[in-house]
Amino acid sequence: MPKPSIKFIQKPTCTSCRKAKAFLEGRGCALELRDLGKERFTAAELDRLIGSRDYRAFLNTRNELYRKRKMGKNPPTRAEALRLMAREPNLIRRPVVIRGERIVLGFDEGALAALAE
Repeated sequence: MPKPSIKFIQKPTCTSCRKAKAFLEGRGCALELRDLGKERFTAAELDRLIGSRDYRAFLNTRNELYRKRKMGKNPPTRAEALRLMAREPNLIRRPVVIRGERIVLGFDEGALAALAE
């Protein structure tokens, strides 16, 4: 039985993205790739993607803007976070891996393995 297609939103130079991509491909998953640098999310797309989830989980804590604005202690509002992530795609935690309603952020081997089943 063929493996389901998985949306894989990445930055090709990102180490976590490369690890997650290799992990999923090694399990025979077909990936629909999207390069965040070339095909950015709009704020509306991010809003739909995040849905009722905690938007703060989508923020990349390693990003310079995140640290500079001290978003850990003083998180932006949801609207501001969506606007900032749309403008600065490196602020989005990646990869963003989507299968149906399930989303995995970053390289989480256990969650990715479950998504690949």
